[in-house]
Amino acid sequence: MGATRHAGTATLDDAVAIFEAEGCSAPRSWRNAAGDRYGRHDHPFHKVLFCLSGSIVFHADDGDVELTAGDRLDLEPGTAHAATVGPDGCGCVEASR
Repeated sequence: MGATRHAGTATLDDAVAIFEAEGCSAPRSWRNAAGDRYGRHDHPFHKVLFCLSGSIVFHADDGDVELTAGDRLDLEPGTAHAATVGPDGCGCVEASR
């Protein structure tokens, strides 16, 4: 699967520690309002993302992946995906490796 969800209870501090331990790039935090959407795209790198608040659904060719607060998503390079933010908005932090 190009998009893999790992259920969890990660906080920002947990995510930053994991990024460092895995040799990821510097983290980048972002927030979106309820119902915001990202169009279909891909990345040439492995993307590691933690949902820290609210929820977001990633739409990949092999199915939807819903993240809620504390969950991790790994996107393999070249995985085409779109996303829809949940009803309470979302806050995420991401990095690449």
